Amino acid sequence: MSSSAQARVRVRVPAKVNVQLGVGGLRPDGFHGLANVFLAVGLYDEVTVTAADRLTVTCSGPDADQVPLDATNLAARAAAVLAERHGLGAPRVHIHIDKGIPVAGGMAGGSADGAGALVACDALWGTGASRDELLEICAELGSDVPFSLVGGAALGRGRGELLTPLPVGGTFHWVFAVAEGGLSTPAVYAECDRLRGDLVIPEPDAAAAVLDALRAGDAAALAAAVCNDLQDAALSLRPSLARTLAVGTGAGALAGMVSGSGPTTAFLTKDEQDADRVAEALRISGTCRAVRVAAGPVPGAVVL
Repeated sequence: MSSSAQARVRVRVPAKVNVQLGVGGLRPDGFHGLANVFLAVGLYDEVTVTAADRLTVTCSGPDADQVPLDATNLAARAAAVLAERHGLGAPRVHIHIDKGIPVAGGMAGGSADGAGALVACDALWGTGASRDELLEICAELGSDVPFSLVGGAALGRGRGELLTPLPVGGTFHWVFAVAEGGLSTPAVYAECDRLRGDLVIPEPDAAAAVLDALRAGDAAALAAAVCNDLQDAALSLRPSLARTLAVGTGAGALAGMVSGSGPTTAFLTKDEQDADRVAEALRISGTCRAVRVAAGPVPGAVVL
């Protein structure tokens, strides 16, 4: 272990919203080709790693009881992969996750924890991993993990892990309605395939209108361009989300959509004041269990 290693490191990692999620056909490897336009938003998990005798994971915050605390947790997996790569043996750390990102909500909370633990363990152990190595490990952990490391805005290709940073010309204001329970991401993709039937689906590409709206910082233009190819599948599995979408758009949101594979729904608003109005309408509607307001883009994983 490097002499520069610390005793404790805390990292803050943001949630994401997909302003475009283009889903191609099922590939031979079992994945789908994606054109995934990510935007990092200001809802955060904080991951703290502390030197310990063995690997343990704890969690606090909303829905902490739904977070796995064993070796399947992406934060634990990140620590194990980094330790193995650098010849450290079994990772001897306590990982604590303070949840601010909705759990199982299509906002990459688990991926954020993986990226946060990776950055934190790198600093704790003084491994000096390059940015490219960290991104490589992130891609090994999951399709959304590299973006949790990078933040800002980016186009994800392949399974979503091949990132191209995107310019953003302003701040976008969002309201997120958190549904009861989760939706299985594999189940949503499977339902998407079922709904498409025998259709031949071309490889998706980023929509020029989405990229132009981001570059211009134009919320109205982005609202007209946002799209999610998984939305019909999520609504098929959870029809009640349609009512949530109707409430948010009826309250003045410029656009409403399912976030990623759901079941969180995301509403783009004109400004912070409109976000507060939409959030209040959703809170009193009884169509969701929690409402969060956030803006983006924001940076990816940051050591605090």
